[in-house]
Amino acid sequence: MIPELTSAPGLLVVVAVAAYLLGSVPFGIVITRAFGLGDLRSIGSGNIGATNVLRTGNKTAAALTLILDAGKGGIAVLIARALMGEDAAQIAGLAAFFGHCFPVFLSFKGGKGVATFIGTLLALWWPAGIAACLTWLLIAAVSRISSLSALVAAVTSPVWMQLLGRPEAVLLCILLAALILVRHRDNIHRLRDGTEPRIGKKS
Repeated sequence: MIPELTSAPGLLVVVAVAAYLLGSVPFGIVITRAFGLGDLRSIGSGNIGATNVLRTGNKTAAALTLILDAGKGGIAVLIARALMGEDAAQIAGLAAFFGHCFPVFLSFKGGKGVATFIGTLLALWWPAGIAACLTWLLIAAVSRISSLSALVAAVTSPVWMQLLGRPEAVLLCILLAALILVRHRDNIHRLRDGTEPRIGKKS
């Protein structure tokens, strides 16, 4: 199911563009430069997310990146919902997430989107967001593999939305989960080969 479209199409386009630009802000790069840690794209995996920021050894920078990347999705959803409605909120969430993964400011080479996904989910419907976080924690505790935890949390998010009373957000969760799968394709190959690094161990 999808939310009822109650907003003017032109305004929804404006929301999508604004949310995409917000999502495109590469906070990982901004934070690492502000902390004097160098260019994040030349560190570790080269990814712009909090996990790679943590490889600099600066936990504060990593935590700030995590919060800000999650906040991009959450803030986009909350503002769009307050100003227009649920249809705009879902479009804003999708656009912000897409912006993080394919940012115009970095030639469309962005992050894997897990933090932004969680922030978006929490803002869309916090019970489902909490369920996704708990799913991540459970899989991480059992497997000690961060990417696997993220993948399971993503693919189960439509189930949580359905079970917890927001069926109109199921399609959006499916789209977000599909994008996360695409962004994690290298991790999926390593998981299949048994070479994906575990939490707390260097790759």
